[in-house]
Amino acid sequence: MPDQATPTRPFAARHPSVLWFIAALALFTLGVTVLSEATGVGLISTSFVKTLGKMLCLCLVAIAMDVVWGYCGILSLGHFAFFGLGGYAIGMWLMYARTEQIVLDQMTNEVLPPTGTEIKDAIGAQIFGVVGATDFPVIWAFSHSLTLQLLMVVLVPGLLALVFGWLAFRARVAGVYLSILTQAMTLALALYLFQNDSGLRGNNGLSGLQNLPGLESVPQAQVSIWFFWGSALALGLGYLLFAWVVSGKIGSVIRGIRDDEARVCFLGYNVEGYKLFVFTLTAVVAGVGGALYYPQAGIINPAEVAPIASIYLAVWVAIGGRGRLYGAVIGAALVSVLSSWFTGGGAPDVDLGVYTIRWTDWWLVLLGVGFVAVTLFFPKGIGGLFDLVAHRVAPVRVGDYGPDDGAKRKEEGPAE
Repeated sequence: MPDQATPTRPFAARHPSVLWFIAALALFTLGVTVLSEATGVGLISTSFVKTLGKMLCLCLVAIAMDVVWGYCGILSLGHFAFFGLGGYAIGMWLMYARTEQIVLDQMTNEVLPPTGTEIKDAIGAQIFGVVGATDFPVIWAFSHSLTLQLLMVVLVPGLLALVFGWLAFRARVAGVYLSILTQAMTLALALYLFQNDSGLRGNNGLSGLQNLPGLESVPQAQVSIWFFWGSALALGLGYLLFAWVVSGKIGSVIRGIRDDEARVCFLGYNVEGYKLFVFTLTAVVAGVGGALYYPQAGIINPAEVAPIASIYLAVWVAIGGRGRLYGAVIGAALVSVLSSWFTGGGAPDVDLGVYTIRWTDWWLVLLGVGFVAVTLFFPKGIGGLFDLVAHRVAPVRVGDYGPDDGAKRKEEGPAE
């Protein structure tokens, strides 16, 4: 007889790893807060607090990537594009509101008070003068409203993922063909954004995003810790959301789609609907991560949504261990911090006499070597090492769940 009490147990009791992660995240957030310049003893600089805040945002999009790839089996090479769209959405409001303040200050001493049209024209000239334009494009129609632009953070990535996913899944595109298609979507978006007439300032992108309108007198140390808290909260909520999704019936179905899509379809499940739900939900969460990331970075340009960024995202998840939410966090956190250290001048150059190794030039080579090494020697990623530490080595039995000899039992984890 199955244990009837198990389904009624609290979610946290059935998934203790979620509690461990939330506790670790809370402890990490508290530690950074105590050591920061704004609210603590000042042992951590403002720039490093921003680096850590950006790291948390990258962990959030890595979790989204892990759900769509590690759990559902869709290798999307375009999810960082949704991340960038979230950044563009919030960046439009930041640029508009900050430029509006500058324009109003300049017009204060004029004899005749400016009209609304004159103010808007002056704002447009300030923002788009760099690309030789003055008029506001249609896509900036809601840039004056923080509320509406926050909605765009969710709606724009979500609608793009919904339309793209509906067309792709309805056409039964899968496997490597779907990966190529997502990469093509990302490339098309990046090429469009590089154009000066895209309405988003082309190659110049949106800049000065770290300056919050109305809070110019607040030091950057304080602003950075605020964004760090927001990033930590978003990561915690995102982790809880996806842990809930992958642990219930939806999680069982999407893992079934990953392992044997045809069988799940024959069982009567709407495979396209489940894939579309996962693809759209993860795109929305990625957009939220981008909206928190780029105000900390201070600038966003089309290079941020180039296909290579989404490939890096897949590498992070593979290194951390796909199919494990905490593995995606480990991979993104480790690679992003090491990237900042090696490319930011933290790692000292190595003088070999005939040649000097400068890590700013060799970081990508090091990342590639690390990716190959993890793939060869730790196929389950760094997160898989926790299985060994906890003495939970994968069982030798394979196949589907069932009572027959050689079949895996429910308590031993997902079927192969």
